[in-house]
Amino acid sequence: MDLIHLEDPDGDHCIVRVTGRQPGLPAGNDVLRAEVLAHASFVDARLELYLFQHDLDAWKDELSGLVPGTGALIGGDRGLSLVLHMQEDRSLVVAINDPDRLSVMLWIRPPENWIAEHHDRLEQVRQTWPSEAL
Repeated sequence: MDLIHLEDPDGDHCIVRVTGRQPGLPAGNDVLRAEVLAHASFVDARLELYLFQHDLDAWKDELSGLVPGTGALIGGDRGLSLVLHMQEDRSLVVAINDPDRLSVMLWIRPPENWIAEHHDRLEQVRQTWPSEAL
C-alpha cells in the first residue's frame, strides 16, 4: 500500500510503499517496513525505510502544514530520510538521503489535490496496520 505516491507526467516518481510489519519482532510491534522507489532519467532506486507510529503522526502533522516555502519530513532519525520541499509554484523538490547508499533530489509537479489524497493514503495505512502497542 502506497503511503506516498508522487508522480509527474514525465514519469518521474517517488513512492513510499508500506509492505507490512517488520518480521521477527515480538507480537505487538508497531514497526512497519516500507520501500522507497525513486525514478527519474538519472536514477532508479529501491531503498528500505522503517516506520513507527510516531513517524506516521509526524507525517500527518507535517503534511497538514505544508505550504510553499516549507518542507515535510518522513524518517531521518534512523537512517533514510525523505523530505518534500514545496516551491512557490507548488511543485516539489523531493530529497532522499540514505547515508549508506544514496542522496538524490527529484523535482516533481504533483496534481492539485495531492495533499488531500495523501491524507487518505495515511488513513488507509493506519486502518490496514493499526497500532498494536499497549
